[in-house]
Amino acid sequence: MSHVRLIDIDKYYGSYHALKSVNLTVDKGEFIVMVGPSGCGKSTTLKSIAGLEAISSGEIWINGRNVTREEPGDRGIAMVFQSYALYPHMTVAENMGFGLKMAKRPQAEIDVAVKRAAEILRITDQLDKRPKELSGGQRQRVAIGRAITRSPEVFLFDEPLSNLDAALRTQMRVELTTLHQQLGSTMIYVTHDQVEAMTMASRIVVFNKGVIEQQGAPLELYHNPVNQFVAGFLGAPRINFVAATLVNLRDGVAEVALEGASTVHVPVADTAGLTNGAKLTLGVRPEALKIGDVPDAALSFDAQVRLVEQLGRETVLYVDAGPLAAIGSESGTHNFTVQLGTAAPYAAGQSIKVSARAADLYLFAPDGKAVNRPKLIAASL
Repeated sequence: MSHVRLIDIDKYYGSYHALKSVNLTVDKGEFIVMVGPSGCGKSTTLKSIAGLEAISSGEIWINGRNVTREEPGDRGIAMVFQSYALYPHMTVAENMGFGLKMAKRPQAEIDVAVKRAAEILRITDQLDKRPKELSGGQRQRVAIGRAITRSPEVFLFDEPLSNLDAALRTQMRVELTTLHQQLGSTMIYVTHDQVEAMTMASRIVVFNKGVIEQQGAPLELYHNPVNQFVAGFLGAPRINFVAATLVNLRDGVAEVALEGASTVHVPVADTAGLTNGAKLTLGVRPEALKIGDVPDAALSFDAQVRLVEQLGRETVLYVDAGPLAAIGSESGTHNFTVQLGTAAPYAAGQSIKVSARAADLYLFAPDGKAVNRPKLIAASL
């Protein structure tokens, strides 16, 4: 059942078109994560749902009500901010119960709601403290607890973990996911951190320049991006892109030429508008690249290791493939990134051979649209 619905949302800041006909439906109990680069429109969308930003046109519906012109306090939402927004002079219990107090609810009801939220978040021993006595993670729990006590229709999270260190971020990711499972509430979460998106979301919504590029389950977007932007945004380390030229197209297979390498044959599904000589982009994820010969390899090249990152459970190599240059690489160079699933004894300066199968290659048209879906093609072979 639709719980939140955005219909043709446009938002202008003067002449700047921040949101462009955004349509989104969120089902009851979903955990939606909106991601995208800075300025893409994800936070503006969240604030529009909350009523903190007035939209220029369109409609916002929450739980069957048109709330487009309603005040934030009347929309049945609770928002958790990056900055915690706690009152320093109040205790944890007072902060958590403040919304109910402003709504003039009985003190006994407030006490019950605060106690329940504190038990869920495991901060019952912190209720008499003030924010300055708490760690960053504890402050964020208090901010979440304040939202829980209000029993909102929808929880909205605006990059709530960005002020925490790496260890706390990981812990809080687990706790927020567990909280969602316990409450069964509808949650809409904004982040620039794709790890948070991939691990927490039931559905990811990818924004770019004020429009939704793609939405779907995390692994669906990762394996089957609709365009080059989504492929490049999701995944760490970032996907490798290589400039390519279409040589021939026959029987669902594209023959493409890569500078400094032999031609590569890639199965394709959508060939609309492709002609010989078209400038394409080939993509291959770091974990799909293997060291040495691979049976039925479609892509193979000699390379030299430039940098090795030993991460314990995995090894990341940055390799120079000579005339075969990756474009727009994460390191700012033309290096390829290779991710190995084990600790591997490679060293800078070492010569290696790198290979990949056709089923692991992505191909994008001149306009960025994906012309193949590797995992689906591989399943049908």
